[in-house]
Amino acid sequence: MDWKIELIHVPVSDVDRARDFYVGIGFHLDHDQTPFEGLRFVQLTPPGSACSIAFGTGLGGTLQPGQQDTIQVVVPDADEALAHLRERGVDAQGVDEQAWGRFVTFADPDGNAWTLQQLPSRD
Repeated sequence: MDWKIELIHVPVSDVDRARDFYVGIGFHLDHDQTPFEGLRFVQLTPPGSACSIAFGTGLGGTLQPGQQDTIQVVVPDADEALAHLRERGVDAQGVDEQAWGRFVTFADPDGNAWTLQQLPSRD
């Protein structure tokens, strides 16, 4: 049986600001729907990813905006990822060289932290 992670919720305080931030760094806007008053669902997918993120209003959840700090994404090139983010005005930190990979970190406007990892060569 396959288990696939397909959606991670990211708590935000301003849905439009978050949507614009993630679209601005290259995420694809899959959905921005308000099926009824009090419920808005926004889903975006990073380029090349099978897993999306979601946020909105009326979705429930216990994390407050800025508390999500556990998302790690694999990228082919940490230097390229860092340059990509900085070109878009993101205060990205890196590249942190470790034996288990090369890392870049950044946060969205609410402070939700992301880690990008370039995996080490398996040679």
